[in-house]
Amino acid sequence: MLRVDKIVFMKHFFEKNKIFIAIIIAGLIVGGVIYVVFGPTPSPPECLAPPEATITKVLDGDTVVVEGGHHIRLLGIDADERGYPCYEEAKSYLEELVLNKETRLEKDRTDVDQYNRCLRYIFLPAEASAEAGLDDKNINLQLVKEGQAICRFYEPDTKYRDECMALEKEAIENKIGRKWSGKELSTPVSPKEFEKLTPEKTGLEIVFVCNAGNYLGKEVIIEGKIVDTYRSKTNTVFLNFEKAYPNQCFTSVIFSSDQYKFVQSPEDYYLNKTVRIKGEIKEYEGRAEIILKHPSQIEVGE
Repeated sequence: MLRVDKIVFMKHFFEKNKIFIAIIIAGLIVGGVIYVVFGPTPSPPECLAPPEATITKVLDGDTVVVEGGHHIRLLGIDADERGYPCYEEAKSYLEELVLNKETRLEKDRTDVDQYNRCLRYIFLPAEASAEAGLDDKNINLQLVKEGQAICRFYEPDTKYRDECMALEKEAIENKIGRKWSGKELSTPVSPKEFEKLTPEKTGLEIVFVCNAGNYLGKEVIIEGKIVDTYRSKTNTVFLNFEKAYPNQCFTSVIFSSDQYKFVQSPEDYYLNKTVRIKGEIKEYEGRAEIILKHPSQIEVGE
């Protein structure tokens, strides 16, 4: 009987106080929402790798792991990923330079990238650099110098951009390394293969497509191979260069309102072709691009 009386009591209690209880529950819900929306902002991720560390593993031509398991993305450069022509050679060369060696990790402005990898320039000590026969202790620049990687800088991390661009220009002119020896698919086409988009006829500089990010706000001619295309639900056409989305180094965009001026199905026509594109380099979501409004802006290499 006591148990029954207790149940009856609780029933009457909730009936008499249901409005009060509802207010408490609503308050808890609102309070929880306010905490989630306006609560303390989580601290941004930080690189926990020490400024001096031994390289324990090389993942590819621009990413390594140091003691403690911290992943380091080399700043200012870009090397081929797995499945692309220069992947193995760039990885092997970086292993030769730094694997199991003590290095100094130098930060620029940005600490980590979107994948929480530490962004650093890697330096070898003077003695180790001399033993390896290197003129420069900056490993990032050394990879570019030997034609194993290209320069790829994004604001505000541009500390060694001028040095990198000079070394890359020298590597291209002298056909150094796998990148520029003629065996690499992304090697720029000879200027004689283009008739309209040339420096002589436009007065504009020719820029290898993966370096376009260094020319934001400037009108230039970019050159490279379209390896991936996409037509969106809004009929916008995206032409991705050198690597497939989302790893492309550059994108050209043709909005639906301008497509009547171009060839039919430009996403099919330009696929797997080396082209030159003229226009102002703009940035969208961290990537360089040119908006194509007229077919005179693009020329296919013959």
